[in-house]
Amino acid sequence: MPIDTHTKILATIGPSSATKEQIAALIDAGVDAFRVNFSHGSYKEHKERIKIIRSLEKEKGRLISILADLQGPKLRVGNFKQDKVLLKEGQKFVLDMNPALGDETRVCLPHKEIFEALKAGETLLVNDGYIVLKVNKCSKTSAETTVVVGGYISSHKGVNLPNTKLNISAITPKDEEDLKFALKNDVDWIGMSFVQKADDVRKLKKLVDGKARIISKLEKPSAIEDLENIVMESDGIMVARGDLGVECPLPTVPVLQKKIVKLCRLNAKPVIVATQMLESMITNPTPTRAEVSDVATAVYDGADAVMLSAETAAGKYPVNAVQMMHNTIKEVEGDPLFFDLMNGSRRVPCNASEADAITFAASELACVLKNVSAIVSYSSSGFTTFLTARERPALPILALSPDIKVARQMALVWGVKPRVNKESFRKFTNVEECAVKYAKDAGLAKSGDHIIITAGFPLNVKGRTNMLHTVYVK
Repeated sequence: MPIDTHTKILATIGPSSATKEQIAALIDAGVDAFRVNFSHGSYKEHKERIKIIRSLEKEKGRLISILADLQGPKLRVGNFKQDKVLLKEGQKFVLDMNPALGDETRVCLPHKEIFEALKAGETLLVNDGYIVLKVNKCSKTSAETTVVVGGYISSHKGVNLPNTKLNISAITPKDEEDLKFALKNDVDWIGMSFVQKADDVRKLKKLVDGKARIISKLEKPSAIEDLENIVMESDGIMVARGDLGVECPLPTVPVLQKKIVKLCRLNAKPVIVATQMLESMITNPTPTRAEVSDVATAVYDGADAVMLSAETAAGKYPVNAVQMMHNTIKEVEGDPLFFDLMNGSRRVPCNASEADAITFAASELACVLKNVSAIVSYSSSGFTTFLTARERPALPILALSPDIKVARQMALVWGVKPRVNKESFRKFTNVEECAVKYAKDAGLAKSGDHIIITAGFPLNVKGRTNMLHTVYVK
């Protein structure tokens, strides 16, 4: 059971990883959290996979986080008469609301919101940007375009509008039903697609009603324009580089990745770097050197987690992909430069609270005191643990929470080893004894070590972290 890395691995579950044996192998290889993708699969399949994950938690004595990823609105062209048609550079091509089958001259685009927002001169990208169309003129029901980059197009190919803000809700009726199912089945995180502004996140928050935490997927340029507000409103962020790389100029994506990771860390919001990290391992047993470097870069950036998509959901080598990702993380974190970068990028937050000061000081203390083996964070809501992880200490963070849902959520957070502790303390010596016991049981401390404890006083009072304490392990 790998517990020797700080950066977490989020793996998408799918046909290649649906059985109990396959999921167990992925956990043993280093997976900390699983993504259930509601763009694919039935409720019956999702329910069975969640059930398997929860049963393996008990068998392996290790909490696993589950992210339910909502599909969001999918903008796609309609059907063509033929399997595919060729669009040639310079030709005219019409998109309209007419449901008739398409051909080389036109196709249905059944999204009135697109035509209401579209303007002459704007660009549409079809099939992940392989086909580029420029709008010449448009009405409320159609748009005449010129093919800038041609190619073959077929039914139901996706459409992206990088320069157009759409008046489309990020939450579809399908998402609402999927959300009800996900919450009923006790998932820990909800992934929100098609986020354009902070108000989208607020709307989902009302529906979730505190039953899970929300991860906003950043995949549109309009989200980058409202980045700070989206980060503040969300519980976590995913850098969804697939759609982001289609709608934004490709050379800007690595810069945006670093900007987003930095902002999330400053605000103690977990951040996931996702999409095409080990893409070639969908069909090959080993990745390219560039892919390994891409994973390493995300780790050096300080991401909380790196994600595998089709590599584990539909690929031929899901366990190999996780092992490769885990080994890459381990190699990077073993580089002395890694924690130099983490320490050099620490920032004291503006208007720091007691909890900010305590968690910042805990990381400082870990650098000064000898033989420190772990930081033990008592947290009912998980907030203090988020703050501790923000400091990126060169120690494991043992998070103790009375709430199993909070503990499971922490499994996705950088450096955190979560445990459930329901003990109500009468005196401070009980706090020390409990911290030592859990640290020893988790293999994080032994006799002769020190551990650092962050907690709140008075004891058993929620929402207050004001105490920093060291304990010698006997």
